[in-house]
Amino acid sequence: MIYITSSSNPTIKEIKSLYRRKERWAKESFIVEGIKIVEECIDNNYPLRNIIISDELYNIRGGEGLLEKIIDNNSLIKVPDRLYKEISDMENPQGVLAVASFKRDSIKNIYDIDNPFILLLDQVQDPGNMGTIIRTADAFSVDGIIITEGCVDIYNPKVVRATMGSIFRVPIYHYSDGIEIIKELKNRNIKVYSTSLKGEKFIQNVNFNIPSILIIGNESKGVSKSLETLADSLIKIPMIGDAESLNAAIASSIIMYETIRQRSQ
Repeated sequence: MIYITSSSNPTIKEIKSLYRRKERWAKESFIVEGIKIVEECIDNNYPLRNIIISDELYNIRGGEGLLEKIIDNNSLIKVPDRLYKEISDMENPQGVLAVASFKRDSIKNIYDIDNPFILLLDQVQDPGNMGTIIRTADAFSVDGIIITEGCVDIYNPKVVRATMGSIFRVPIYHYSDGIEIIKELKNRNIKVYSTSLKGEKFIQNVNFNIPSILIIGNESKGVSKSLETLADSLIKIPMIGDAESLNAAIASSIIMYETIRQRSQ
């Protein structure tokens, strides 16, 4: 275990820099904070560079159990509580965070999946929505999520926390050009559905038992016209109340449930 007490230490400075998107992508590293999510990271054999702890970890439920798992880790760093609070962006820090390395999934993996169901996210910008979508995709065993240009960074600490560890299990593919990848998937006989208030079909009348890709759009603008025009079908969720629409996370969760309902019958 290494002990660091100064905020001017190069390792501490580098960790702090990872709160900026540009630095995360330059270093291909991101922050994972909290007992449960650090434990999930370890249990899923996700590549870690550093683990930082403070005495506060001993006072949190589950802290001692996690410490037993990491105590012999060569990358373990202990810092004073005051310094840990400088590094953390949590309102109530739990005394443990880790620096994880990016784990790139190849888009070609999709082509080897039998009867895939995939999400494509188009300019989803709210960290909470993004994290919830990833978590729900994990719950319903979605085969992958394609993140296109304009989406919030999935390695944003708020997104990572909202996934509750699902980010370590769901295959995530970064593909800046949504149009290009949709066309490529259509050429492989994957049906493309887009959510839309102008949808022609309610989701219960859509056949999700075939290879499918679902486009989920921006929280306020919906799916981009350029992507919507590529869809084989525009679909919508039946609503009998007065609300005009649902947010991206809730809408995608309902459709993921409908997909797994159909496929499990």
